[in-house]
Amino acid sequence: MRFLRWLVRLEIGIWRSLFLWIFRRVPGMGPGVVAFGYSRQQAPVIAVFIFVSLVELPVVHLLIPWDAVRLVVLILSVWGLLWMVGLLASVRVFPHLIDDAGLRVRYGAGVDVFVPWTSVCEVKARRGSVDTQRYLLVEDGVASVPVMKMTRVDVALRSPIAVRGEEVSALRLYADDPRAFVVEARARLGSVERAAEESLDRDPRRLVGERPEP
Repeated sequence: MRFLRWLVRLEIGIWRSLFLWIFRRVPGMGPGVVAFGYSRQQAPVIAVFIFVSLVELPVVHLLIPWDAVRLVVLILSVWGLLWMVGLLASVRVFPHLIDDAGLRVRYGAGVDVFVPWTSVCEVKARRGSVDTQRYLLVEDGVASVPVMKMTRVDVALRSPIAVRGEEVSALRLYADDPRAFVVEARARLGSVERAAEESLDRDPRRLVGERPEP
């Protein structure tokens, strides 16, 4: 039953991504939001499958002599072609996002992990690998969102967050430009930390838990 629900969510996500790509919409984008892609490595692989699907259409029409069978196979081939285009769209219209509130680490339409700056301790570029085919792996207190088993950015957390029902203290992800991602993330994190320090300077009693006067 769980697998069936996952298939339904995947199918809906693929077709939604195709719709968003056609109309050039990126969910979550707005003023002050910076997007970082992660599809550079896998887009050529998906493009090859799309090309193969395109070649398959006329071949099927020529090789299958039975009209009914030809129609069924043609419908399945067109569906498969659009599905692959939707898969490519999903990794384009759901990039990672950085804004003043925190990080949104995404993969396609199925993975969306929000990390507030108040929970972030450090962000650094580091090459890593994860031996999994999953888009999201939670293991030993670490959430990994790899691309082709690779990660390029490590996010250390000062306080755990919940990911798929499990608490994690670190997050690893892939970004096409990890250095730019880290620079932007550190700048936003620094702004939040400075704002917190200034707030404490204005009201030192918060350091000892005293309630400020109204």
